[in-house]
Amino acid sequence: MNRFLLLFSAGARRAWLAGLLVLLLSPGLALAHPHGWIDIRVRLIVDEDGQLEALHQSWRMDPFYSLVLLEELSRTEGGLEAGLDRLGGEIRGNLAPFDFFTEVRVGDDQLGFGDVTEYTVMERGGRVEFIFLLPLAESRALGEQTLQYQVFDPTYYLEVVHEAEGDTPPEEALTISGELSCSTRIVPADPDPELVMEAAMLDVNDEAEPGLGRHFAETGVVTCE
Repeated sequence: MNRFLLLFSAGARRAWLAGLLVLLLSPGLALAHPHGWIDIRVRLIVDEDGQLEALHQSWRMDPFYSLVLLEELSRTEGGLEAGLDRLGGEIRGNLAPFDFFTEVRVGDDQLGFGDVTEYTVMERGGRVEFIFLLPLAESRALGEQTLQYQVFDPTYYLEVVHEAEGDTPPEEALTISGELSCSTRIVPADPDPELVMEAAMLDVNDEAEPGLGRHFAETGVVTCE
């Protein structure tokens, strides 16, 4: 089963599949990957000594999926608020084995992560938003080398991009806590045309080779003095 459906409960998956069926029965709609998307914001949590401790991330599900998900959760025991609370635990548990789709490098070193214990799910602007704190396994000093991160579904069933106004992510899409003087930028993906064609040929029943999503991932770049 693709990563997108693994994020959620059985009831939520049924709601998504029902909505997807509507798309499949509508003429003229593309079946190519990706089949949904998430808009993200990232804040680097840095302590007073300039040590990176965690990445605070906010993920907003696409409007279509949010609609069917909110309708499904509103009919569950306890109503929408209770359903969102349960959903947070399910998303957290299902994403943990995949490192929350996140890769972080400082220089040539790939950083590891600790357990996610702080998270919540809420509705914002008609969309479902998953907010969580992804701690590093060990803190890492910033200022000596450039930090780069990517957040992506390896199979590219789900596209993950920074929140943007038009084609340009605002400053709020990538921020840093603390007193360090840092520059930030978000580098758009530049996939090979052959990979674009490969993704376009995948329909809803196809499973992409793991790693395809990396080529379509934006890169957050942070350089501190």
